[in-house]
Amino acid sequence: MQEKCGRVDSIQLEKLLQKVPNSENITRMAAVFQALQSDTRLKILFLLNQKEMCVCELEQALSVTQSAVSHGLRTLRQLDLVRVRREGKFTIFIILQTSTSAH
Repeated sequence: MQEKCGRVDSIQLEKLLQKVPNSENITRMAAVFQALQSDTRLKILFLLNQKEMCVCELEQALSVTQSAVSHGLRTLRQLDLVRVRREGKFTIFIILQTSTSAH
């Protein structure tokens, strides 16, 4: 059995553990972090944070194929990080401004 550490404050640890997100939120956060490991998806988010954009604007700004942009946007939409709206013949992508704290 391990010797008890003199720094352990069980009451404080319990309060800290109550602030840790539940398993469902931890899983979602892990999926978001995994998605952001892609340079393209991360750049898309940075651009959309500045301006609503369509695929062709993102394609030109990032110098990548339409397929790469579309794939990145699909992943970001599945994670509810971006949403879409129609503007005539264009599909405009918008970053969702949500709270980053998980409750």
